[in-house]
Amino acid sequence: MPGGHAWHSAEWTAEDAAGVLRVPTAADHKYSRGVVALRTGSLEYPGASVLSTEGAWRTGVGMVRWDGPDAIAGLVLQRRPETVLGAGRADAWVLGSGIDARTRSQDDSMRMRKTLRDGSTPAVVDAGALDLAAEASVPLIVTPHEGELREVRIPLGFGIDDVDEEPLAPRLSGDFRERVLVVRETAVALGGVVLLKGATTIVATPGGWWTAVRSGTPWLAAAGTGDVLAGAAGAILASVAAAARVDGREVDVEELGPVAATAAWLHGTAGRLAAGSGHPITALDVAEALPRAFAAATGS
Repeated sequence: MPGGHAWHSAEWTAEDAAGVLRVPTAADHKYSRGVVALRTGSLEYPGASVLSTEGAWRTGVGMVRWDGPDAIAGLVLQRRPETVLGAGRADAWVLGSGIDARTRSQDDSMRMRKTLRDGSTPAVVDAGALDLAAEASVPLIVTPHEGELREVRIPLGFGIDDVDEEPLAPRLSGDFRERVLVVRETAVALGGVVLLKGATTIVATPGGWWTAVRSGTPWLAAAGTGDVLAGAAGAILASVAAAARVDGREVDVEELGPVAATAAWLHGTAGRLAAGSGHPITALDVAEALPRAFAAATGS
């Protein structure tokens, strides 16, 4: 597949994304297209529930479930009334967007741990669930930005959390090769896929495969765009996992590398389309441009 295990200069392209994205056929129904469930948003960050749900719906999946606080469920349904509330049958999960690991409830922690430890349903792990990723036994994609990467690495034994100086900072501010090395070593230690968000997004799998994604725009540096990305990644993952289920198998963690790269490409392209010739955008603008980005890859 595109990308590679050795050092290379290739980056993820529309053609590569098209090989991952699924266009429905006349034989499909909502369950064969995939069901993604989200545990996202909180009373502190209720908008993340809406943004992640919107990102999932706009990326082409058969059903979106949202399982979060009752107090903000109305926001989700007001924006996306087709969303199903509560946990249930799912081909993939999205966990942590809009949740603060320092203030999350015991119930949130328990539910997310259970999702990551029990069964085999793959997951996208973001923001307030990143510190739980090391406990996972399911195939997973983690989606930190530079400031969040330590939340993934510290439970794996990389560094400590009670020092003033951030030991990762010099490595991440160094040359591109060093950034790639950081992401690859994290993926190997985690046993999962790492998607490090940035102007150049780097994706690596535990088997050593990696690629870079440069489809975006600096206008994506805005609050909430990461929530949209998490939802989009979950939708693509659910679609791929549903196809594997139809074939009588479970998705392998190495398959999640191209899924993550495709989500990053789609999200970056949506941001670029939303920004047009170069103007400010919001996270919802990015979500609303996802179908156009999908069409740019698949020609559908």
